[in-house]
Amino acid sequence: MKRNQNNKNLRPALWAGALLLAAAEVFAAGRAGDFPPSEVNVNDLASLQRGAKLFVNYCAGCHSMEFVRYSRLAEDLELSEEMVMSNLVFGDKKIGDTMTNAMTKKQGEEWFGKAPPDLSVTGRSRGPDWIHAYLLSYYRQEDGSWNNTVLENSAMPHVTWDLQGIQEPVYEMQTVDGAQKQVMTGLEVVEAGTMSPEEYKVAMRDLTAFLTYSAEPAVLKRKSIGVWVMAFLAVFALIAYLLKAEYWRDVH
Repeated sequence: MKRNQNNKNLRPALWAGALLLAAAEVFAAGRAGDFPPSEVNVNDLASLQRGAKLFVNYCAGCHSMEFVRYSRLAEDLELSEEMVMSNLVFGDKKIGDTMTNAMTKKQGEEWFGKAPPDLSVTGRSRGPDWIHAYLLSYYRQEDGSWNNTVLENSAMPHVTWDLQGIQEPVYEMQTVDGAQKQVMTGLEVVEAGTMSPEEYKVAMRDLTAFLTYSAEPAVLKRKSIGVWVMAFLAVFALIAYLLKAEYWRDVH
């Protein structure tokens, strides 16, 4: 009877936990739904390799990754040290060094008004959907400067404009609060880049995948190990159940 009473006491707590988990999933889904799915696949090594190349060619001049080492990059992306040193490392860096650059915080503030942030954990803080949408959403304003529909008045210029080309906003007259106003309804390419829109989208997906991986390099091994852990737990649960049934056979 005591054991049954304990089980009854546990049920409200279990239901409360289930409801909290469900609420957390709904909240997470709501945030993820704010932007189109990036369809990033961090297990696609070719995508990660292309993303790493894009990062060092277009981002590493201003943004560092102080928590990522070139040696770890070589191991995880299945690249030889020679390939990494020849294609992804510039200057006098060594294979065991972290992915930092020569720009100081003071220089960044003087040149851009705000020091470019380290991107080591951006994949986790922003999420891949946000990053991908941001990279696709630059446009040229009437004064020739760059802006972004995802992060308005961003201090970061459109460094990959040569790939994407130049986008400009499309406006339509709409009724807002009872008055006719011009509303931005989209972006269109007015000067083509070296890539087609679809090619550029895939390239930015590769860059997003690399930033997502860099925020948690262990993700490549964690998920594969997780499958074996779940399989072990399933087998252990079956053995535990059979053992329990054997122990309680005489009691019943």
